[in-house]
Amino acid sequence: MMPDEKKKEAAKKDAPKKDDSKKGPAKPEVKPAPPYPGWELDAPKQVAECKHGAGLLGCWFDPTGKWLYTSGQDNVISRWDFVANKRADLAGHGSWVKSIGFWPGKNLLVSGGYEGQLIVWPVDGVQPEPLRQVAAHNGWIRAVAVEATNGMVVSAGNDGEIALWQLPNLTPVRRWPGHDCHVYQAAFRENGKEIITADLKANVRVWDTATGKLLREGKPVAALHKFDAGFAADIGGVRAWGVNGAGDRLACAGITNVSNAFAGVGNPLIQVVDPKSLKVLQEHKSKEAYQGTMWGVAIHPAGFVLGVAGGSGGMLWIWKPDQAEPLRVLKQPDNIRGMALSADGTKVALAQVNGSARVLNLKA
Repeated sequence: MMPDEKKKEAAKKDAPKKDDSKKGPAKPEVKPAPPYPGWELDAPKQVAECKHGAGLLGCWFDPTGKWLYTSGQDNVISRWDFVANKRADLAGHGSWVKSIGFWPGKNLLVSGGYEGQLIVWPVDGVQPEPLRQVAAHNGWIRAVAVEATNGMVVSAGNDGEIALWQLPNLTPVRRWPGHDCHVYQAAFRENGKEIITADLKANVRVWDTATGKLLREGKPVAALHKFDAGFAADIGGVRAWGVNGAGDRLACAGITNVSNAFAGVGNPLIQVVDPKSLKVLQEHKSKEAYQGTMWGVAIHPAGFVLGVAGGSGGMLWIWKPDQAEPLRVLKQPDNIRGMALSADGTKVALAQVNGSARVLNLKA
């Protein structure tokens, strides 16, 4: 060792040692604040599983949150007391049911089937039986909605017609040709003064409820539709939608970037629209390379957006309202064909292809 190096080593040995006893306690790790305090977005706990049996097409909470309804490929609607795991079947449709609406004022439910029937049921009762049923459309009914104040029903489907009915007897009020293709969605807005509809070709139209007159129309969600020349078929449309509490944001869900219409190869997409201007306000998409269709969407009372898909596995995404890429990505056990959010936002139900509806708790 060189002389200079020896001096340095000696200086190190003679240097006063640090007194660690005077150190304060280690600072605790500061975790970032949750983006939505009070809501569990990282790992929502499963609180119930309703095993319908046949592959599910959709699920719906009644307005009170007491019941969960499921519809399956066995043509049966099931009502679940999901806390007690008790089931009552509503048998009356001769085909699949993809849309249900509730009239809270009279405790009634209206369902629309692919055979073209509308059926009115009581929400409560040990074994609900049909109260009224009518042949409403020529072909599939894809959309049913109830105006909560006066009990008016709007229905639409593959025949392109929009029909109005009055509960409790489904008395015909008015009908008119609304679209030249399958109508996927229909809903009341502006306290029932308007009806908004959306179709296979991603056309969105707003109608005057009192007259059936077209008020405005557009194709704001054009990315959700494609005509596949190879198969000579349209694919896409507004497969699901959800509105926020203020009624000024309408989230439309479906499939985009379709490369094969026959196999349904494409990517899930949500486009949020202003119902008044029919302009797109925001897009929400998957960050990962996921192939499939967005089959459910909801705008939570706290502001975040939920979307579910089926295709290459079941997925649940959560977005901030102003961001394209998801805040959370939650893989699910099986492909999903529908989603329901309880009115108070505390629970979300996922309708799976394997015939099981899982209820998750979103409240932290």
